[in-house]
Amino acid sequence: MSGIEDEVEQLCASIDALRGTIARRFLGHRRVVDLLLYTVLADGHALLESPPGLGKTTLVSTLAAALDLDFRRIQFTPDLMPADVIGMRVLEEDERGRRSFVQHRGPLFTNVLLADEINRATPRTQAALLEAMQERQVTLFDETEQLERPFLVIATQNPVEMEGTYPLPEAQLDRFLTRIDIESPSERALVDILAATTGEAPEPIESGLNREELLRAQALVRELPISTALLGRVAATIRRTDPKEPRSPEVVRSSVRFGASPRGGQAIVLLAKARALLEGRLHVIDEDIELVAAPALRHRLILSFEGEARGVRADDLIEAALAATKS
Repeated sequence: MSGIEDEVEQLCASIDALRGTIARRFLGHRRVVDLLLYTVLADGHALLESPPGLGKTTLVSTLAAALDLDFRRIQFTPDLMPADVIGMRVLEEDERGRRSFVQHRGPLFTNVLLADEINRATPRTQAALLEAMQERQVTLFDETEQLERPFLVIATQNPVEMEGTYPLPEAQLDRFLTRIDIESPSERALVDILAATTGEAPEPIESGLNREELLRAQALVRELPISTALLGRVAATIRRTDPKEPRSPEVVRSSVRFGASPRGGQAIVLLAKARALLEGRLHVIDEDIELVAAPALRHRLILSFEGEARGVRADDLIEAALAATKS
C-alpha cells in the first residue's frame, strides 16, 4: 500500500468515527450529517434550513466538540450591529491614566460559528460576515487580521416564518458551499430522539478528528484527482441551469431567471472530492457528482415569476439539468 493510500485509510477511519459521534447525537438524519461533513472537508460554509426544533444547534455544537474546535453562537436579531459580530475598539484608561484604544474581538473570531437565524439581521450586519466567509480575514479600523484555520460558518434560517426577516442577497448566498435542508424525522427516528433526550444526561463527546487531521483532510480533498470527462459533466450541468442555454431542459428555460455561476461548479467538484475521500476512494465517480449537485446548487438558482407561481422546486430543476448531461 502506498503512503498516500495508507494516510487516506487512517483519515477515513478517523472521519468515520467522527460521523458516528455526530450521528449518535443528531438522530435520524444520517444524510444531513454526511452533507455537513462533505462541506467541512471541502473547507466551505453551510446554510441549514428547517423549521425550529429539529436540532440544528445540537448538530453544529456536536460537530465542533467532536473536532475539538472553538465554537461560538450568534443569535441574529434586527437590532444586532456589525460590531456585535466582528468586534470593536474601545477607549480605555490604564492605571496611570493614559488612554488608548483597545480592540475587543467579536464572536466571529472562532473556528466554528453558528449564525442562528441569519435572515433576521439587517443587510448591514449580514454583510459583516461576507469578508470573513470569503477571505478568512476581518478588517477593523483599517487593520486586517487573518482568522485562524479552520474557519467554518454554519448559518440557519427558518423557511416557514418569513415575517420580519431580511432575505439573504444572492452575493451572500453564493458564499455558502451548500444549503442543507433538514426535514422532520420519521416516526421511528422520533422514538429514538425522545428516548435519547428525555433520559439521563448523554456522555461527554469524544473527539473523532483533531485539528491537524482536519486540515490535512481538507488539503487531501484539493489534491484528489478528477477526470476531464467528469469536469466536463459538471460544466455541462452548470450551463444547463441557464435559461438562455439552448440545450437546457424546457423546465429550466421556463422557470429560471438566473442559473448557477462557475462558483456552483467549483462547489460540486469540491463536494464530490470530499465525498470520494469520505468513502475511502482516491478518485471521483459520477455518483459523487449526482449526490452533491442539489445541495451545492439549490440556493444559487433564481426562479422566474412563472417558476415561483407554479411552485417549481430547485431540486427538480437540478435533477433535470443532471439528466440532460448523462451520456
